[in-house]
Amino acid sequence: MVIAFDRDSAGDTAAEKLAEDLRAAGVEVFRLLFPQGMDANAFALQVNNPAQALGELLQQALWQGKGAPVSVERETTFSLAAAPQAVAAVALVPEISESETVLPPVPGVPVFESATQADQFSENAQGDLLLAVADRRWRVRGWKKNLGPEQMRVNVQVRREVAEEPVAGREAAYYVDSFDLYAAKARYSYLKQASIELGVPDEIIKRDLGKLLLKLEGLQEAAIQAALAPKKTTPTLSAEDELAALNLLRAPNLIERIEADLTRCGVVGESYNLLAGYLAAVSRKLDQPLAVLIQSSSAAGKSSLMDAVLNLMPEEERIQYSAMTGQSLFYLGETDLQHKILAIAEEEGVRQAAYALKLLQSDGELTIASTGKDEATGNLITKQYSVKGPVMLMLTTTAIDVDEELLNRCLVLTINESREQTEAIHAAQRKKQTLDGLLADAEKQAITRLHQNAQRLIKTVAVVNPFADQLTFLSDKTRTRRDHMKYLTLIRCIALLHQHQRPVKHVEHRGKALAYIEVTQGDIVLANRLAHDILGRTLDELPPQTRRLLELLQGWVEARSQAQGLKENEFRFGRKDVREATGWGDTQLKIHLGRLTELEYLLLHRKGLAHEYTLTYDGKGANQPHLMGLIDADQLDNKSARSGESEERSDSGRAMVGTQSDTLNHTQSHVVSGLESKAVGLNQKPLLQPLQKNHSALSSAV
Repeated sequence: MVIAFDRDSAGDTAAEKLAEDLRAAGVEVFRLLFPQGMDANAFALQVNNPAQALGELLQQALWQGKGAPVSVERETTFSLAAAPQAVAAVALVPEISESETVLPPVPGVPVFESATQADQFSENAQGDLLLAVADRRWRVRGWKKNLGPEQMRVNVQVRREVAEEPVAGREAAYYVDSFDLYAAKARYSYLKQASIELGVPDEIIKRDLGKLLLKLEGLQEAAIQAALAPKKTTPTLSAEDELAALNLLRAPNLIERIEADLTRCGVVGESYNLLAGYLAAVSRKLDQPLAVLIQSSSAAGKSSLMDAVLNLMPEEERIQYSAMTGQSLFYLGETDLQHKILAIAEEEGVRQAAYALKLLQSDGELTIASTGKDEATGNLITKQYSVKGPVMLMLTTTAIDVDEELLNRCLVLTINESREQTEAIHAAQRKKQTLDGLLADAEKQAITRLHQNAQRLIKTVAVVNPFADQLTFLSDKTRTRRDHMKYLTLIRCIALLHQHQRPVKHVEHRGKALAYIEVTQGDIVLANRLAHDILGRTLDELPPQTRRLLELLQGWVEARSQAQGLKENEFRFGRKDVREATGWGDTQLKIHLGRLTELEYLLLHRKGLAHEYTLTYDGKGANQPHLMGLIDADQLDNKSARSGESEERSDSGRAMVGTQSDTLNHTQSHVVSGLESKAVGLNQKPLLQPLQKNHSALSSAV
């Protein structure tokens, strides 16, 4: 029996008395609760769809007996949706079809409880959560920004749909407000106001809010877990892609193929810079990666060089920014930068973060103490944030004067700004507009995918240099202490790149087996050639652009002095003469001529208000950069450097690397007499002894 008396004091008293009599007679009793002060007729006039509203209200009838309510079988289900005329009589009707039922009860669940339907919830294109219950439509905005379990501040809108046949004086109603669903007072205030605006009982609004709260809690938990999960995962390679990548890494001419592929990606010339940048990117897998600074004037192509290298690296292992604020590095995820490439478009964009970058490059870790609020007490406390490396750093800059602290931590790559290089770039740009250029763009995608997959197969493994005791390096400057480590790391990068061509060896130390690969003599040959070009320029006291101007001046002064029958140091010239001869801008010349004057490559003479210069530089040794103090790889003792395995050592590594190194057309370098340095760690015995020889593939050991 369902009692549907008026919702006032008289109705409540009569309903309570009738319920007692019915219970005494053994009849099960429910009470239909209308809004305060209303009866069935008044309630029906206040809603758009009376049959639907009364049917739902009937399902929410309150049990009037003692103890738990009794489950009602489906055959005795109350439904008023199919027979609106039965509302006034509050009579029971036979079961109607499910298509006509507004909220069909689930078997085993009391009819006064509405069943939750999963398909009621949806999400629109803007990410708003939508809920449809009877004629009420809920919309929740802003739930995605709540990534803390302590609050759920959202914007909630509820509205009622207009009936298909509008009733005079009855319009669509809605209510919207922003509040915290976890705040009981705010939630109560919302349901009260929404109940008044929509003409719906408080219990119905409260029930809908409960559904929303439970749904949002699940979505919020999933969002928090997604935020804490690793942002990017390494994609799974297909068998075909993995085989192609392994074939590349095992190719005897690997270095030659890398240079060719970089050229096919659109970069003209710059073979040494491209190869050095590629090897530096590989160093991200090491415990002490390299850092690269690409320096040139504007429009020379430094960004193209950096992009060409980065495009061949996996997307999940590189992070690119245009600029960084001073504290931004400290608040990255603890492992967001670990063994990854951090690329900055312009060095000027990270000057505020230069200190943090230096620490991260040198120490491999950043730690900052910051003031925060305790979540439990609200008191201010000190919180510690850490960012772990190592990280490979890549920057570009047009600045002539770069921070010395940053310079001596980086390999400095300089762009070829000669006229011949410009003509070659113009030719490549014109070719790109042809059909061959269109086909080259399509081929570039395949090359990029191949190299990215190959980089994913390079694993972090220890690299041992058996020739380290015999190597030498220039030691006349304090800064070479860091440059020496760059040289040694460059050798390790080459060996790491060839890890799938090297046997994996194992040693046992303190009860643990350690896997490693060894450097070959060919690795040192290639590293020496790159070091002469890259480190030779890095250690030059003149910046690359200033060195270029000096070379242009030397050639121009030599020609003009011969034409006038003067010695080179007797020929005088002004800044206007240099501007006309070189085509450089006046601002550039002021800076570079001033630096040459300070370093006494030029002598300054005053002629009234004007200035004239004479050249004191004779041009010797200007043809090629050269790093003095490196031992020739041919002089290395091949037998003593094999850790006791001189007779049965695989020689495949040297043959392959030697072949690759021979492809680099560069003047062979030798140790300059008079500047020889003592070998580092000479006569020191290694602490680790080989456990056994292992020629298995790296993939099975790592």
